[in-house]
Amino acid sequence: MSTVEWARRGTAAWVTFNRPEAHNAMTFAMYEALYAYCEQADAEDDVRVLVLRGAGPRAFVAGTDIAQFTEFRSAEDGLRYEATIDRIVGRLETVRKPTIALVDGFAMGSGLALAAACDLRICTPEAKFGLPIARTVGNCLSMQNYARLAALLGEARVKDIVFTARSVGADEALSLGLATEVVDGAAVETHVQDLCERLAAHAAVTLRVTKEALRRLRPVPDGEDLVREAYGGEEFQARVAAFLSR
Repeated sequence: MSTVEWARRGTAAWVTFNRPEAHNAMTFAMYEALYAYCEQADAEDDVRVLVLRGAGPRAFVAGTDIAQFTEFRSAEDGLRYEATIDRIVGRLETVRKPTIALVDGFAMGSGLALAAACDLRICTPEAKFGLPIARTVGNCLSMQNYARLAALLGEARVKDIVFTARSVGADEALSLGLATEVVDGAAVETHVQDLCERLAAHAAVTLRVTKEALRRLRPVPDGEDLVREAYGGEEFQARVAAFLSR
């Protein structure tokens, strides 16, 4: 089972990452299910907004399930993985409808990348964002994800978050532009439903063209050599093993 669920609420489609026992950490099957739901959102004309959320009170998405990295044996495995993440996150970013991440709890690693690819991020006070890869398995992001985060946060903030491996709370996320709004947990679902109705009433072409225009402003150079360097060394495999042995 992919443990990613689709539900319609009026003109909005809600996609839920439903693996709360693992803080909604993403398996490869879950990534593929998300891709399929992005396709479905575009295919169904009466879907006007796509909402992503995590099941349970502790996490939006706590990154990729690290156990999957035990099968990596070379830099080429890392390249294939980052290409997969680019394909999934890139498809989310190019959904032709407005996308909203409802972030309650942890949005770490790929969870941050998925939230950043959405057009709006509505957070509860318990939201925490981070890229702890320097402290955990020692991998890197793709050039697409670095470029997306730098456009959203600026280079200095991306370096701060990656180098220190610290978490960014909801209030700081709001001040940085990472969070669009911070809403009390008891009211956030109703707030997002109201926001979906507001967006659905607006000119779809304006929203679609604006998000695509802003995406096209962001050039992305090749970075395969950097991905090979991060995933191809002994340190990556040693850190994966150490992380899973905790």
